[in-house]
Amino acid sequence: MAKLTKPKTTSKTKKQAPKTPAKTPAKTPAKTPAKTPAKISLAKNTESKSIKEKRAEFKALATKIKEYNKAQKDQKNPSNPTPSTPSPKPSRPLFESLFIIILLALLLLWLGSAFYRAYKPKPQILQGQIAAREYSVSSKLPGRIENLHVKKGDMIKKGQLIYQIQSPELDAKYTQAKAGYEIAKAMNEETHAGSRKESITSTEDVWRSAQAMSDLAHKTYERIEELYKSGVVSLQRRDEALAAYKSAKHNENAAYQQYQIALAGAREGAKKASSERQVVAQGQVDEVEAFLQDAYAYAPISGEVSNVLLHNGELSPSGFPVVMVVDMDDIWVRLPVSEQYLSRFAKGSIFKAYIPALKVYAKFKVSYISAMGEFATWKATNATRGYDMKTYEIEAHPISKIKNLRSGMSVLVKLD
Repeated sequence: MAKLTKPKTTSKTKKQAPKTPAKTPAKTPAKTPAKTPAKISLAKNTESKSIKEKRAEFKALATKIKEYNKAQKDQKNPSNPTPSTPSPKPSRPLFESLFIIILLALLLLWLGSAFYRAYKPKPQILQGQIAAREYSVSSKLPGRIENLHVKKGDMIKKGQLIYQIQSPELDAKYTQAKAGYEIAKAMNEETHAGSRKESITSTEDVWRSAQAMSDLAHKTYERIEELYKSGVVSLQRRDEALAAYKSAKHNENAAYQQYQIALAGAREGAKKASSERQVVAQGQVDEVEAFLQDAYAYAPISGEVSNVLLHNGELSPSGFPVVMVVDMDDIWVRLPVSEQYLSRFAKGSIFKAYIPALKVYAKFKVSYISAMGEFATWKATNATRGYDMKTYEIEAHPISKIKNLRSGMSVLVKLD
């Protein structure tokens, strides 16, 4: 029952609340602040106001604010006093509505462009790399590097001396080969020159002596034969004379053959063998000389030194690349292309590419397409569609010479 009586008292206060400010002066609220029950009843009265009363209060407050603002404007601009009657309001709401419409239109335009850029298919960009022909300067001769004449970044000409190999062992081999050649040459000359004059004269004298003994034995035999026929000498004596004659004749023939040998010199086979030995010795000398020539390393092409791997005093094995040279005239681009775009890069076709390092566009002509594809950029098969995408490497040379183009620069190809 106590809870039901409280709302009745509040309802009475609601009816009496609007009457009190009309009868009592404005100072009456200041007399009752010390009493606590009056504060509680005032809070309850303000909370229980209806929505219509609140709206009316807000409208009244707004009109007062507008009047205050107008009065401030009139004070600032006394030359253009505003009339006491309120100005018509239709112009301001129209301006505000137009502003809102324009703002909404701009917002819709921005949203449309943002969605278009977001869902617009982006162009495919392929990235390649500039490559150049690289040569290595090396020597077949092992030894220590001596007199290195270049460094990184130097521009060299074809045939220019790059470095030298020092090898004492090779110098000793060259001395041996040269001496062996001189020996073979002397023996060959001796063989082809024949016997000495003294030997020829000596053999001729022996032959002449044997010829004289043969003539004497022949005459002696003829005399003994006549005496035998006359019965003066015996048959034994005749046979002895005949045997002496035949022996002298054989000695004469043997001496004559020795004389002919001395005149003719060595046989043809011996002469040929001696000549071949000299050729072999000359080949050994040429081989060592070739090694000596290879001790001097020259530039195979004109280009730029990209790297120096060994320096003066270091030991270089046979065939080791001491200096690397890049041919700046033989340059191309290596571009990996997925097989779905491979039809655009047929052999002999021309495409345009952008070089970010130089900030220029250049045209390239396809000169090579790899025979087999690789899974360098592999894309797995989709369950619904698609297939394994392979990548092919192509090589393309620039149509015209590009200034300051260097190996390793990136190249971008845009596919619309």
